[in-house]
Amino acid sequence: MGSLDTNPAAAFSAFAADDKAPFQPLNPQDVRAYLHKAVDFISDYYTNVESMPVLPNVKPGYLQDELRASPPTYSAPFDVTMKELRTSVVPGMTHWASPNFFAFFPSTNSAVAIAGDLIASAMNTVGFTWQASPAATEMEVLALDWLAQLLNLPTTFMNRTTSGSGTGGGVILGTTSEAMLVTLVAARDAALRRSGSIGVSGLPRLTVYAADQTHSTFFKACRLAGFDPAHIRSIPTGPETHYGLDPDKLLELMQADVDAGLVPTYICATVGTTSSNAVDPVGAVADVASMFKAWVHVDAAYAGSACICPEFRHHLDGVERVDSISLSPHKWLLTCLDCTCLYVRDAHRLSDSLQTNPEYLKNNATDSGEVTDLKDMQVGVGRRFRGLKLWMVMRTYGTAKLQEHIRSDVAMAKMFEDFVRADHRFEVAVPRNFALVCFRIKSSGDMTEEDTDEANRVLMDNLNKTGKVYLAHTVVGNRFVLRFAVGSSLQEERHVRSACELIKKTTTGIMD
Repeated sequence: MGSLDTNPAAAFSAFAADDKAPFQPLNPQDVRAYLHKAVDFISDYYTNVESMPVLPNVKPGYLQDELRASPPTYSAPFDVTMKELRTSVVPGMTHWASPNFFAFFPSTNSAVAIAGDLIASAMNTVGFTWQASPAATEMEVLALDWLAQLLNLPTTFMNRTTSGSGTGGGVILGTTSEAMLVTLVAARDAALRRSGSIGVSGLPRLTVYAADQTHSTFFKACRLAGFDPAHIRSIPTGPETHYGLDPDKLLELMQADVDAGLVPTYICATVGTTSSNAVDPVGAVADVASMFKAWVHVDAAYAGSACICPEFRHHLDGVERVDSISLSPHKWLLTCLDCTCLYVRDAHRLSDSLQTNPEYLKNNATDSGEVTDLKDMQVGVGRRFRGLKLWMVMRTYGTAKLQEHIRSDVAMAKMFEDFVRADHRFEVAVPRNFALVCFRIKSSGDMTEEDTDEANRVLMDNLNKTGKVYLAHTVVGNRFVLRFAVGSSLQEERHVRSACELIKKTTTGIMD
């Protein structure tokens, strides 16, 4: 990671003299000097991350032992801080940027996104209202509308269209959890009004639905929105639907709830589940929901980015009939954390539930009704300038290169899938969607299912201990399954091939 060129004694002596000057945290010379060193660090990091162990070998509490347990009273040269970053922090990192990281859905990044995030951080705008920073709001609206066009979303989800204002709108949030929470709140309030409830008296009657493959954050968001855990329906899935939501089961369950005097309120359909990349049938789910006037949200956090490619867009068929959809460009569209894009078909349904209008935020632009105050589409009020990096990524790389990026990852995942199918010791556990392959050592001879699960656990543990790769697992159909997720921004075919060879060699070592 490089070394310090400055003589420590000389640095401290010079710094002691400077430390007597008035404190100027944004001294322009310091900004330039520190950021140059930070940029050098980042560049060195990406140059060397491939050779670093993907998983660190540290123990809980290690950092407090290496660094001070109490904050320093006096200043230190920036070089000292950077040295401690290199020697103590980096060795304790799990390197999501490593091309040998295959564990979870990727956390992609790019030179443009880093630059955009840096600039946004430097400007440090707090764009809660349009007037607080017109460009920040306008940029977010523009970036969201551009992405909506890449995804071929209906104009009803857009803030502005070629013919004027759209009926819907969007907002960039931190995570999918937030997107679920705010839409759950809007759906909850709509259902209470629809059922004639006074205040929240009818809340115990509201029901929500999702497949059992839906991300666990959905069930957490439901509790935060006040839904009774007894009325959160987790619908079993199976291989007959490739672990996607069965609309017939959904209809049966919703009708049974209505017959019991309950109020179906919200359905979460997923395009690309975390466990297996299963895809719920968006159009069919929307058809069922319309019978009960329930809100439909599509969680396309990971796989939604792939839908900028025409060959994957069919996974969103029927989206024009849902109420909201969210996707996270920080997962697969080269835009670093945090960037979850939420679109709603009727922006007022969201803002009516989340709006706050204290006297100190009132202004003529808001009163005109011609602008969007993004504070009214999120949980909090303050917000970062997230739209800048998303716009810079789309503006700099263009649609063609972003599609090339997605297609390259899918091709590498297909290559890994072919490797699995070519080795008689393995099986593909579920059909591959996008760039995730779920595989496992399959049962052979007199191996029981418990034996097979244990063999796969040992395989994963032994692989991860090498530091040369990092894989994660899930349970699908009561079977322990390994997940191989392609998508790190630095990954090339050679990294996938190396992983294949390591998996093959490690399997031989535990099976013989």
